[in-house]
Amino acid sequence: MTSGVAAPVLPFDPAEEMAGPGFRADPYPFYAVMRERAPVHRVRGAWLISRCADVEAALADPRMSSDRDRMTAALGAGSPVVRELSRLTARLGRVMSNTDAPEHSRLRRLVSRGFTARRVERLRGDVQRVVDGLLAQAGPVLDVVGELAMPLANAVICELFDVPEADRPRVHGWFAVLRDLLADVGRSERVVGEFHEYLSWLAARRREQPGEDVVSALVAVQAEDDRLTEDELLSTCYVIITAGDETTTHLIGNGVLALLRHPEQLALLRARPDLVGRAVDECARYDSPTQVITRVLAADLELGGQLLREGDLAYLGLASANRDPRRHVDPDLFDLTRSGRGSLAFGHGPHFCLGASLARLEVELAIGSLVRASPGLRLRGDGLEWHRNPLQRKLVALPVVR
Repeated sequence: MTSGVAAPVLPFDPAEEMAGPGFRADPYPFYAVMRERAPVHRVRGAWLISRCADVEAALADPRMSSDRDRMTAALGAGSPVVRELSRLTARLGRVMSNTDAPEHSRLRRLVSRGFTARRVERLRGDVQRVVDGLLAQAGPVLDVVGELAMPLANAVICELFDVPEADRPRVHGWFAVLRDLLADVGRSERVVGEFHEYLSWLAARRREQPGEDVVSALVAVQAEDDRLTEDELLSTCYVIITAGDETTTHLIGNGVLALLRHPEQLALLRARPDLVGRAVDECARYDSPTQVITRVLAADLELGGQLLREGDLAYLGLASANRDPRRHVDPDLFDLTRSGRGSLAFGHGPHFCLGASLARLEVELAIGSLVRASPGLRLRGDGLEWHRNPLQRKLVALPVVR
């Protein structure tokens, strides 16, 4: 703590609060207290940063590093969990999500050529067909997470990479394992290896027969003078797949839950389907699946009256920032007419989510179609279960009656 800054008086122990069931059910009262009383505060050996202006500044500051080696050192390479994660990510290599400039800048510039707005928009018809098919085969009771969001994300990734139909069941099986890598480390290692072998085969096939998919675009980039290496190509494919699966799945689940808990907004969306784009942005702001982004300090930095030292871990609270009244009027109000400006749901700065436009497209079509196809849409029961990771907000299931 810098000189002259008194220790904040809090009504709870932040670490205990974040580990409890109340936080999993609703973390936003906790964030409100932290924003007002301790906007930059040590929690679980890391700095929790909760005000929007501070989070936004931190996301754009090069001293807030994503570097894989720095992160491993800060987390404690000797801990069993870090050792196991290091084994699983060793084959991932250095990619956009775990590098800093200039390496990150180079990779992002090359990879962004495979993620153009035109390529994403070309998927609109395919995404709509997948959504329609999933809703058509669903019964009167639907698990929005397990029967709509998850299979949609899987199918769209397969479309994006143009995975042959015969291979898709196997790829979907890999997705299921990759969602929880530490559940069975030995099995996860095998799956990561099999997945990389498959991606290598897919890339070789695209070199011979290029198409309009992302792998073909990345292979074309690989052939240029400033190119992706083979390892970078495969690792980039892997990161796009895993990131796209998780974020989209749980943004759909959280978004549908927010609508069901605010029936007046659900009625407004039925009356004005043109608001669906704004609805996606508001769902992402109001209850983002990515609650916190982790960084490590590459150099000392003073923020919010505190001195963060080189090597310290920092938790950048996207979810707290998105409920900050200094940025958003009535931030705890779920309002589909809100402009959506100023939300940090997809990040900010050099690491802003490259797949944000694709995620928005999927969520827009999934939520819009579900609302149209389900005139009696309501929650089935009220016993919702959330995953235990306090840095994310993800429903285990969301059963609804249509």
